[in-house]
Amino acid sequence: MLFLKYISDVYKDEYNKLITQYGDNPDLIHAMMSKQRFVLPEGASFWDLYEKRYEAGNGERIDKALHALEEANGSKLKNVFQDISFNTDRLGQEKQKNDLLRHLLEDFGKDILNLSTERVGSLDIIGNAYEYLIKHFAAGSGATAGEYYTPPEVSTLLATVLEPVEGDQICDPCTGSGSLLLKCGAMVRKNSGSKKYALFGQEAIGSTWALAKMNMFLHGEDNHRIEWGDTIRNPLLLDKDGNRLLHFDVVTANPPFSLDKWGHDDASSDPYGRFRRGVPPKTKGDYAFISHMIETLKPDTGRMAVVVPHGVLFRASSEGKIRKQLIEENLLDTVIGLPEKLFFGTGIPAAILIFKKHKTDNNVLFIDASREFKSGKNQNQLTPDNIQKVIDTYKARETTDKYSYLASFDEIAENDFNLNIPRYVDTFEEEAEIDLVAVRTERVQLKNELQTLEAEMEVYLKELGYGA
Repeated sequence: MLFLKYISDVYKDEYNKLITQYGDNPDLIHAMMSKQRFVLPEGASFWDLYEKRYEAGNGERIDKALHALEEANGSKLKNVFQDISFNTDRLGQEKQKNDLLRHLLEDFGKDILNLSTERVGSLDIIGNAYEYLIKHFAAGSGATAGEYYTPPEVSTLLATVLEPVEGDQICDPCTGSGSLLLKCGAMVRKNSGSKKYALFGQEAIGSTWALAKMNMFLHGEDNHRIEWGDTIRNPLLLDKDGNRLLHFDVVTANPPFSLDKWGHDDASSDPYGRFRRGVPPKTKGDYAFISHMIETLKPDTGRMAVVVPHGVLFRASSEGKIRKQLIEENLLDTVIGLPEKLFFGTGIPAAILIFKKHKTDNNVLFIDASREFKSGKNQNQLTPDNIQKVIDTYKARETTDKYSYLASFDEIAENDFNLNIPRYVDTFEEEAEIDLVAVRTERVQLKNELQTLEAEMEVYLKELGYGA
């Protein structure tokens, strides 16, 4: 509804401007309106629905409007509203449903929610409102929230360490609601003032893919290509012949942790050679996503950051073999340990792995950021200071006491390519020595004080008549 209201207000705003300019030329106005970002067919705008809100059939009218909007905008909005229905029995019987939807239309129709360009000015306000809604839906969604939402602090950290620049092609193969891609785009604009970059993604869940598409448009990111489908089983970001995976400057993702049934049965015959280093275990798809991302990096500029559960750092068997080869190829650049309870749907601590196609050394930097965070009742949070410390340490690429360690290839090999962070970053805090003589002296003093108090208490009790 927010999306429909936004494009309706912008459309109405533009139409009124053209009426003022060309009021005596309706054909010209119609032609110019057909070239807007979104085409709104007659009867399909928010305001058309608002005017009929007291009539029966609100749910059916809204669904028809969304369908007409899809049809009128071709590939731009194709299938975006397919999983969305306002004409559902979950809203109650017909009268109750109609009343609920009338109230919804009236709430969005209030002046305070006028989203026209003339009033709002910046798309960021709309996009931020949408992000706010997604975040609060995620907070109440429990385990399913991890399927579509990466906390903004983590997205900021990922985008900052990857340093996307003007001209970059940026991809998230597990797009979710698109927040990570949007952060990368914002980082390019912040650092260069340029909008010359392209966003790519793929998302397996249809309703989440729709969220991402709307999120892009509401943030003014029209230059995107986000496909709907399973990245591992059916990658869709391919060259024009459909034979090769597209390659990107920046690849980043927060894939589902240790996904079961990820596509193991067909992995050994993968036509894109993504699993040439080994096939991940059937019940843990972490290295399937890592392997896919590695194979989509450009050979010269490619760099990637991926959020993973800690098991990825040390599990043996097929995962150990893949990990060993990635390190031997000098692709792994940095391992960052994050605090627990950062992500919706899971309390386990995660890590960030950073890979680069062209490194300047053969070392791996380990950062233990797991103990520095703002504690929350249900979710912990990285503060700006926490994030900045990680970024400064990452850029310095040095060993710091109890926080980071720059490990050589030989050291990692000596550890049998186990990347468990405590093997490299010593966070052990020695307990202060106890002065037993001082403790005994204090104990004797307290004992004497207690005897004095007992004697005083006995006198008071006698005075009150409770004595022996």
